[in-house]
Amino acid sequence: MLIGGGIGWYVFTKGFDDTATIEADYTVQAAAFLEEFRVNGALNKEANTKYAEKIIAVNGRVSSVEAADTTLNLKIENTEGAYIAFAFQQKDQQAVHQIKAGDSVTIKGSCNGGRFSSILGVPYVTFKRSSLIKLHK
Repeated sequence: MLIGGGIGWYVFTKGFDDTATIEADYTVQAAAFLEEFRVNGALNKEANTKYAEKIIAVNGRVSSVEAADTTLNLKIENTEGAYIAFAFQQKDQQAVHQIKAGDSVTIKGSCNGGRFSSILGVPYVTFKRSSLIKLHK
């Protein structure tokens, strides 16, 4: 019972590795990445299977910076309105405050997968534990 409790405590209190130090499973361009999630105006489930819970490095141009609770989210959109939203690790918050719409970035994060917004009529992909790798002004 003591061993089981110790294992349970370890699992529930274990933190995540810094995303910046983990090798990316894929490196993608934002526009092409978003296109992989779109099929005939709907969500491509194969793209979800390929990318969900993987570490992805995304290169693209920031379309907007949005405050959300205690974090900042960056969005990268394509011309059809599909977008990628990144939620950042706490250690990256200060660096993210320097980013403005129009800046080119490389961001690495854990992909939550894609969904289809029936309200907006576009797919979107979300990331957690993101880390700013490079800012190209």
